[in-house]
Amino acid sequence: MERSVRRSTLVLLLCAALGMTLFVTGPARAKGQVRDSAWTVSGPSPRASDSGPLARLRLDRASGALTLQVSRAGRTVVEPSPVGIVTERADLSRGLRYLGRSDRTVAGQYRSTVGKERSRAFRMTEARFRFRGDGGARLDVLVRVSGDGVAYRYVLPSGSGDVLGETSAVTLPADADAWLGTYRKDNENLFKHYTAATAPAGEYMAQALFETGGTYALIAESDLTGRYSAARLVHEEGRPTYRIGLWDQRVESDGPLSTPWRAMVVGDLATVTESTFTDDLAPASKVADTSWIRPGPALWTWLAGGRPAGQSLSMQKGYVDYAARRGWPYVVVDAGWYFDPDQWDVTDPDWQRNSWIPELVRYAKERKVGIQVWIHQRDLDTAEEREQWLPTLEKWGVKGVKIDFMDSEAQETLRWYDEILPATAAHHLLVNFHGSTIPKGIQRTWPQVMTMEGVNGEEKRVNTPEHLATLPFTRNVIGSMDFTPGAFQRAERPNAASDAGELGLSVLYESGIQNLAGTPESYDARPQARRFLEQIPASWDRTRLLAGRPGESAVLARAKGERWFIGGIFTGDAHTAAVPLRLGQGTWLVDLVRDGADGLVREPRVVRGGDTVSVPVVKDGGFAAIACRWRPGVTSCDRSS
Repeated sequence: MERSVRRSTLVLLLCAALGMTLFVTGPARAKGQVRDSAWTVSGPSPRASDSGPLARLRLDRASGALTLQVSRAGRTVVEPSPVGIVTERADLSRGLRYLGRSDRTVAGQYRSTVGKERSRAFRMTEARFRFRGDGGARLDVLVRVSGDGVAYRYVLPSGSGDVLGETSAVTLPADADAWLGTYRKDNENLFKHYTAATAPAGEYMAQALFETGGTYALIAESDLTGRYSAARLVHEEGRPTYRIGLWDQRVESDGPLSTPWRAMVVGDLATVTESTFTDDLAPASKVADTSWIRPGPALWTWLAGGRPAGQSLSMQKGYVDYAARRGWPYVVVDAGWYFDPDQWDVTDPDWQRNSWIPELVRYAKERKVGIQVWIHQRDLDTAEEREQWLPTLEKWGVKGVKIDFMDSEAQETLRWYDEILPATAAHHLLVNFHGSTIPKGIQRTWPQVMTMEGVNGEEKRVNTPEHLATLPFTRNVIGSMDFTPGAFQRAERPNAASDAGELGLSVLYESGIQNLAGTPESYDARPQARRFLEQIPASWDRTRLLAGRPGESAVLARAKGERWFIGGIFTGDAHTAAVPLRLGQGTWLVDLVRDGADGLVREPRVVRGGDTVSVPVVKDGGFAAIACRWRPGVTSCDRSS
């Protein structure tokens, strides 16, 4: 008996040294029955241990298969879900044998050029689990846990061969609420509300949000480059499991491989909405000098003038004059400004003389406005074309490029991103990707990326109020989003009855270059909107969720210095919304813009921090506001007051 106790104690001490917990589920273990192994990983901060997520990795000893479970505050958020990868030389989704574990704390600070928060700090626990598969194949699984997320990735040594797929998946409680967008190659689809099990069979974008018992989990991806292939979620109706599907059936790999992070942003709705977890997981900036990177609002007239505006120097000069009067730092010249590729030859050194862009740039510079230009990806898809275009645009003084129509998340296209990103940085060109993938840590690594489309935005003729109220909690969580708000002239927008709601989108949706899609005439017809948009800062210092629920409403506050800008959107019938003013103690002036009987109404209110502000909103409407510290005599939050 004493020898048995000593032997059991020795086993427990050995397991503790290896970070391993042995347990048996179900009835008492019969003689000869193998034991499963499970390991837990928690975040390094007190918040993570109290209310943050907890990850549990489990190895089934019988099959050698791994699963990962995520819980928060003792409640399961993600059920045990398959973890595994298959290469041309080994199936590393089963037959695994545990070799060991090592832990470390990963911490850092960095400053972002754009996004919901400029100065950022993070701390994560990283656990590396080492396994051997059939035939001696090796696999490491890295798990990271912070106060706002759980992520894992696969690490394969040289000689592992090409990747044929993953068995990775997330399994949710069957009745979990789900907000999903059907997958398409440019990530431009509507988000709709289902439950995890009852969503239709099909493929969904890898920016899916789930909720159970008040805890949310946003499924995302980080550190995606041309060494791999982009993910989408594959679902079978009636099951609450969403498998990771890759664009490529074979991912080429000729050396050691670290796959992208499979990330889950986890917490209450405010934690998820305000999270920078996917950026925190990404590699640090590869641009040493970022002094030339300057975000800010832009006048973008495509939705009003279309191609004729892009072909007219006189019209573009008029837009420059208007942007200068508003204090907006950029004008974006969209399609139509440059040659028809069937008629012009960029290899001819004289082709540049035929463009009027240099004259526009000179005109705009005199008025302190920068010019950005649209360009088709097919004109930048070779090294020779990039050497023709990028130095020329830099020489002309163009400040940025809007690159369009990648329309692919294949490994080959991601390798193109790997080439265009350092090239645009070298030529000091800001970047806006359209027809593109979505941010997956790219804005931390390449801070000249001001924004990306990857959204069913303002230009779409099919949109819904529910979609507008879901985007702050899904797509915009993971990075800047070029929704292009402000198109007051478009009768087909779902919030057409609410100019205040449209105005609020300029704050509600974060974008390093906020492309304002209205016409000068539409702004002049709405002086309160024009005044508000003149105040919009170039970037945000902090972001705070004040109220909302996906698909129903969203109210966000974003700070620049001591001023807070607030945007709100609501679905459903007209009502009076109650907005908690969680901006800090003291007395505030809330400079509110709401819908009135005869147009937009400006309504300053003096309130105490923490008070609830009542805002009347029209059907499928919203509001915009600026909040600043009040003192006697202060009647406006405008910069000039």
